[in-house]
Amino acid sequence: MTAADPLTLTRAAEFRKKLQSGIVVADGAMGTMLYTKGVFINRCFDELNLSSPQLVREIHQEYAKAGAEVLETNTFGGNRIRLAAFGLTEKLLTINEAGVHLAREAAREKAFVAGAMGPLGTQIEPLGPLSFSEARQVFREQADALIAAGVDLLVLETFHEANELREAILAAREAAGPEMVIVAQVTVDDDGRLRDGTDPETFTKNLNEWPVDVVGVNCSAGPKVVLETIERMMPHTTKPLSAMPNAGMPANVEGRNIYLCSPEYMAQYSRRFLQAGVRVIGGCCGTTPEHIKLIAGEVRSLQPVQRRAVDVLVEEGKPEVKRLPKIPAADKSQLGAKLAARKFVAFVEILPPRGIDASKEIAGARFCREHGIDCINVPDGPRASARMSAQVTCQLIQQQAGIEAVLHFCCRDRNILSMQSELLGAHATGIRNLICITGDPPRMGSYPDATAVFDVDSIGLTNIVNNLNQGLDIGGNAIGSQTALLLGVGANPGALNMDEELRRFAWKVEAGAEYVVTQPVFDLDLVEIYLRKTEQYKIPIIAGIWPLTSYRNAEFMVNELRVPVPDRYMERMRKADSAEQARAEGIAIAQEMSQRVRSMVQGVQLSAPFGRYEMAVQVAEALGER
Repeated sequence: MTAADPLTLTRAAEFRKKLQSGIVVADGAMGTMLYTKGVFINRCFDELNLSSPQLVREIHQEYAKAGAEVLETNTFGGNRIRLAAFGLTEKLLTINEAGVHLAREAAREKAFVAGAMGPLGTQIEPLGPLSFSEARQVFREQADALIAAGVDLLVLETFHEANELREAILAAREAAGPEMVIVAQVTVDDDGRLRDGTDPETFTKNLNEWPVDVVGVNCSAGPKVVLETIERMMPHTTKPLSAMPNAGMPANVEGRNIYLCSPEYMAQYSRRFLQAGVRVIGGCCGTTPEHIKLIAGEVRSLQPVQRRAVDVLVEEGKPEVKRLPKIPAADKSQLGAKLAARKFVAFVEILPPRGIDASKEIAGARFCREHGIDCINVPDGPRASARMSAQVTCQLIQQQAGIEAVLHFCCRDRNILSMQSELLGAHATGIRNLICITGDPPRMGSYPDATAVFDVDSIGLTNIVNNLNQGLDIGGNAIGSQTALLLGVGANPGALNMDEELRRFAWKVEAGAEYVVTQPVFDLDLVEIYLRKTEQYKIPIIAGIWPLTSYRNAEFMVNELRVPVPDRYMERMRKADSAEQARAEGIAIAQEMSQRVRSMVQGVQLSAPFGRYEMAVQVAEALGER
């Protein structure tokens, strides 16, 4: 069935008429019901449309019997990206088709069939690798499948971020045409904000402008939070509102997640939703047919009331958010001033200690300062290892060694909320220089089973820092002040996929990068090629130089870190007769590389292998006056 099918238009008209004259009762949770019927939580619930159709059909029938007038298809995760995690991409069309047919069989033309669409399960720009156009294409693919299968309306639900919901709405409207009803719902935290910090007033104004018919809130922390958010939304939209809360927050009882809000409690809140003027009421996680039965009873007992807020947008109130002018790099830090003045700089990398004693690292930093090093670069959990906080190590070095530090900040261990908190804290404690990196996955370290977060990659992190530097949080909301963080990023001139590396370089610069530090390089021909391909960006580049300590160390670089080392350097290290001679040869190679690269870049980052800070200093001193 296509968007132009008369039956679809008739059902759309019926739904709109129902909204105008009364309240629509939607169904409750599908995932909760599948879970209670013994389906493991690590299964692809959408695939059950194919492998266990009777189970899905029975749940729809239970909701229809309870009084639900809208049955959502079991297709919340039926998009290409989520299905790919289960190896089911090729079944996208059949999964969505089956989901619609099962709901239609249970509805029997009495209930409306709503095609359920959820988020993609990955970050989109500016915080993630997926572009807006790519996200819209993925949403469009699922919307096309649902519409072709014959849904009466589309429900876009549980969206954490406004940007992603916008792309879903535009894709759905493009696929459905102007007649089909589209319901758009967000999920919020305890104070009504989206995950990126956007408040209800702001996201509601956006939703009011986008081509949807009903706007609302689903999931979230329970009916209380949803009601409070709905009340804040009402003055800012003329569209009907929907409320489909969780049955509270889940509690773990004997190994199972149990939602504790009773059907009676949910029914009590449904009365409050009605009194507030909500037009579509249902449930999300934890709600069951028993919840929906009592909610439907409340709806039947109450006449629709006028919305308490007048149906005009409230224009006054929150002022327009404006970005603050960024602080110039030269005013952010000593390093920023040197880079702005086009001075050649030298970093030395010092790893955080494994324990609580940082005296060796502080002494090493002091030694480097005394020998003319500009900054100490502190990695963040290098090689996925557990060490002292890189931020605390930077603070100790700056306070006790008297030299500026450069903080590596990686995405592996933090969600975007923690990132923002720690970045604000770093600025408050005097750290001004950053290198934003994605981070090594846990499997590379001693704790391969540790959980990685990776809410965003280094490009998304760069956007977060750039926002903070302009006085905005991750959601684009004003924070009342601004950071002055010198924004560095990483690069790899020896990357196997150079086209992808160059694309990421461009995105990092576009996101606000102010300087670049490369991975260790030994083949300087690769550096020259890389510099030619990135010269249009006019951004300071600092080359990573790693003094080799032995032939085995050189083999490790090539075979495990995948860093190309020219054969001539390998042969020189192989010929070294002793450990002392090998280290001397490694220093000599690093000195030669540093002297050759000096005219190409604006600085070097020198490794101090195994805490041998004197090796790094010897390489820097060979550069002469800087």
